[in-house]
Amino acid sequence: MYTIVGLGNPGEEYENSRHNVGRAVLEGLAADLELGPWKKSKPHSGMIVKEEVGGVKITLILPDTFMNRSGLSVKSFAGSKAKIGKLIVVHDDLDLPVGGLKIVKNRGAGGHKGVLSVMSAVKSKDFTRIRVGIVPTTPTGKLKKPKGEKEVEDFVLGTFKKKDAEVIEERIKNSVDAIKIIVTEGIEQAMQKYNQ
Repeated sequence: MYTIVGLGNPGEEYENSRHNVGRAVLEGLAADLELGPWKKSKPHSGMIVKEEVGGVKITLILPDTFMNRSGLSVKSFAGSKAKIGKLIVVHDDLDLPVGGLKIVKNRGAGGHKGVLSVMSAVKSKDFTRIRVGIVPTTPTGKLKKPKGEKEVEDFVLGTFKKKDAEVIEERIKNSVDAIKIIVTEGIEQAMQKYNQ
């Protein structure tokens, strides 16, 4: 059984923020698979939906905690290599350009507070992550990353410009496809298709 967590902040005011790309991917996956309805789950500190995809059971989790407490949704996984090995966390990434998509496993958090919270909760980094880039680039392709804590916070809580939003919509679809490939065929196949 796979557990897939979409990181983000709960509440309407954050719905379309850059930081909520992970949540948007899970909502896209639920729509693509015609899952529903989402149900409140106290043990997972969030909303969940359970289903089967290609004969594999999956649980989707949208934490209802704020980003830096996302780990509460999977804290029961601590000490279970089997559960951690079948955990997929989807999140925004400041080290990738808008349109960038990278699948990684057993890697550091790169300063992402939601990912750090999950790592701390499960006492491991040996889980799969789908990183969705949110940073615009210069005409030469250089990342235009925000600098300083306040600027970063304002940036991730802000919304995408129209042209970036169109690219992100496509990446959400790609992320949904990547999750389906991971669940049914394995992480290596998803990496071959989406890690460039």
